[in-house]
Amino acid sequence: MTLLASSGIPRLPLGDAVSDAVDWMTTTFRDLFDHVKDALLWCYDLLEAVLTTPSFWWVALALTALAFFAKGWRLAVTALLGFVVIQAVDQWDNAMLSLALVLIASAIALAVAIPLGIWTAHDDRVSRVVRPVLDFMQTMPGFVYLIPTVLIFRAGVVPGLVATVIFALAPGVRFTELGIRQVDKEVVEAGHAFGASDGRILRQIQLPLAMPTIMAGVNQVIMLSLSMVVISGLVGAPGLGQEVVGSVQRVNVALGFEAGISVVILAIFLDRVTSALGDRSSIARASKASA
Repeated sequence: MTLLASSGIPRLPLGDAVSDAVDWMTTTFRDLFDHVKDALLWCYDLLEAVLTTPSFWWVALALTALAFFAKGWRLAVTALLGFVVIQAVDQWDNAMLSLALVLIASAIALAVAIPLGIWTAHDDRVSRVVRPVLDFMQTMPGFVYLIPTVLIFRAGVVPGLVATVIFALAPGVRFTELGIRQVDKEVVEAGHAFGASDGRILRQIQLPLAMPTIMAGVNQVIMLSLSMVVISGLVGAPGLGQEVVGSVQRVNVALGFEAGISVVILAIFLDRVTSALGDRSSIARASKASA
């Protein structure tokens, strides 16, 4: 270790150690990473075809129907007007590519986050280990996640997806743990008194009562996924992020605004729909009625 001239403190080669670890992983698990890359590309190609092959009106009306189911006609009309604006600025296909990335990354992140959150809620030792890791993940700048993922998966769709999953994972774990820990212990004890197993208590008591909080976590995962998908345009991920990066490189104000407003409209749609779906749970409705 070399001494830093200004302070005399030995230089800690932490970055070199991480770089060596990434190189070792890339070499050792190359076959596994290739399979992961193929699977993610297959999922992305499938969802891309679903969202971009039909005409604009078919997809827009399907998403509008989802908004109507979630919240009602006001959200549906607002969503449709937003989609028309995206189409009018010629960013519809890019928006659908970004939506495909968000949906895949969010699904993977939630598939990991919710079970992990349940585990941490039931085991304090696991929670003590996981919490500092989540703190690290949430405070690390999103750009940093792109570096190792590009080294492992090369530029394109897959490094953007993997970086997005890592970046968006933490709130899903935290909100799931919080929701289950907030369930009244007397209700859980009553379930045990009636002879219910731990699995049945989780399915029929803890998860339903924690659902509003879990859905808030789902909302945050989706929002963080969208923000990271835009950043992933730096490594060649398709969609609105690539348009934003291109507008910065060419100093194209018009393109930057059109891509940016499309991101905003997509974010508002996803936020309102997921929030409304969370409010539709029986526990959320009962809480509002009692309030």
